[in-house]
Amino acid sequence: MRVLSLPLLLALLAGCAAQPVVQLQQVKVPVPVACQEPIPERPAMPTEVLQPPVTLDAFAQAAMAEIERREGYEQQLLSGLRACTAPVR
Repeated sequence: MRVLSLPLLLALLAGCAAQPVVQLQQVKVPVPVACQEPIPERPAMPTEVLQPPVTLDAFAQAAMAEIERREGYEQQLLSGLRACTAPVR
C-alpha cells in the first residue's frame, strides 16, 4: 500500500506546482451610447397661419404646400433616427 501511496502523493504535489494557464478572450459587449444627432425644428405649416374666411382654392394650395413641408420634415427625422439606430463599428 505504501508503494502505491508514494507515486500518488508525488502526482498530486506535481499538480500543485504547475503554473495555471491564462487565456485571454475577447468578448464584444454592446455599450449604450447617447445619440448626438440634433432634433430638427418643426417648420411652420401653411394651414396653421390661414385666417378665416379662407377660400377653398387658398386652403387647397396651403394644404399641398404643407404636404411638401411635412415630407421634408419627415425625411430629416428619419435621417436622425437612422443615424442613432445604426450599428456602431
